[in-house]
Amino acid sequence: MSRIMMQRKDKPKPQQPPLKTLWRAAIDDHPIGLAWSPDGNLLAVAGVSGPITLHDGANGAVRHSLAGHTLDTMAISWHKDSRVIASVGQDGRVRLWDVVAGTQIAEMAGGAGWVERVAFSPASDWLVSAAGRKLRLWKSTGELICEYPDANSTITDIKWRSDGKQFAISAYNGVVLYDPTKSEPLRRFEWQGSTLTLEWSPDGSYIATGDQDSTVHFWITDTGQDLQMWGYATKVLELAWSFNNRYLATGGGTQVVVWDCSGKGPANTKPIMLEGHQSLIKHLKFQHSGNVLASGGNDGMLGIWRVEKKKSTLLTSAVFKDPIAGIAWSPDDRCIAVVDEIGTVSVAQL
Repeated sequence: MSRIMMQRKDKPKPQQPPLKTLWRAAIDDHPIGLAWSPDGNLLAVAGVSGPITLHDGANGAVRHSLAGHTLDTMAISWHKDSRVIASVGQDGRVRLWDVVAGTQIAEMAGGAGWVERVAFSPASDWLVSAAGRKLRLWKSTGELICEYPDANSTITDIKWRSDGKQFAISAYNGVVLYDPTKSEPLRRFEWQGSTLTLEWSPDGSYIATGDQDSTVHFWITDTGQDLQMWGYATKVLELAWSFNNRYLATGGGTQVVVWDCSGKGPANTKPIMLEGHQSLIKHLKFQHSGNVLASGGNDGMLGIWRVEKKKSTLLTSAVFKDPIAGIAWSPDDRCIAVVDEIGTVSVAQL
């Protein structure tokens, strides 16, 4: 297993004017989820106490306020057609909502007291949910397709491959891959530790995981070979891939650590270090196309970076009064949505 250390680089300065704010709104709650509809017309913001607010993406007007979950909402996910959004919560339910009518269209049992994870396939009519060790696959209309054998520990994350033909879960002891047309797991990437989050590369060649022991694992999906990146200040919960599979951005401290995965991969290389945050980075998102990365931290700073091997640049930044609780690029990459921990939602244009 390769081990890779980190190095510092000089702190860059913004190269462009400030972001242009298009609209602001408030949900009066601590946000737990922020997601654009695939068509970009709606921005969903889920509050921890339950409600899910659907804002008009262009002007911020509230289209609907969905009831969500009576004992707190945990996660949300959009269907590919932008007409349905799924939510899960501490009431043990998976709920499907018609965003045009603003009504609930299905309610399913998640399998445990809390349902923490939910994810629609980006390309098919499948939905997967996780409640503790329970993993269930649904049709997009709410019919149960499969309940898989219990995971060996609490499922910490679910992510679909970009083509929607496989999904992966993380838990203690690593990552498990599934084909939704089969009842048994396809493959296991085992590691003796607690895996907290995962991200597929856009082409499906790699899976990166953030781990409890302040490391990042980098799995090659065809071979199962893995690398370990270490030297982080804290556990790593923030991972983001660039659209071309080249760059993997990671948090785990006050600097954004970016690994160049081109060529022979990141083994025995030094990462790109992006400095500017004064406290822990909490969120990282690359644009859907292009090497522009957004970072959000506990210091309230939103940073917009152009990531390049020879010279990475802080294009612009903004500082909010409260810690950043979520960031999301619009599907066309023209706008970025930001929500802070007191529920203030801002949409800005580059």
